[in-house]
Amino acid sequence: MLLEQTRQGLFCFLTDGAILSYMTDRKVLIVEDDNALRDIYQTVISGAGIETITASTGEEGVNLATKHHPDVIMMDVMLPDISGHEAVKKIRLDAWGKKAKIIFLTNRDDAESIFQAVEEGSEEYIIKSHTSNQELLNKVRASMVS
Repeated sequence: MLLEQTRQGLFCFLTDGAILSYMTDRKVLIVEDDNALRDIYQTVISGAGIETITASTGEEGVNLATKHHPDVIMMDVMLPDISGHEAVKKIRLDAWGKKAKIIFLTNRDDAESIFQAVEEGSEEYIIKSHTSNQELLNKVRASMVS
């Protein structure tokens, strides 16, 4: 086990590379229109000591992202106003947003949606129904240190 202190927080690494411990001064924006899922994601991530900001629409997500510059943006693909893909395109127009770390959340597993996410430079493409809360948290943590 390796313990490392950085200006972003304290990280505890196991030999397999898993990140276990508390991450301080980190922020995740969760853009999800399903209230129950948004609450679950927020509980899981904030329970790991990571600050969360939430939005229920794409436009709200764009505004919060460009204002707060979160370490990771979890973006639902299908939102009520604009698609998650359109929201990410808007975020990428901002100087900070060009390098923003995006994790797409969806239940869509079609090739077109996956290809679009890759084209937009996403860190991950998570199919909600196939991903446990712990896997989701691990992917968020990995994106923060990549």
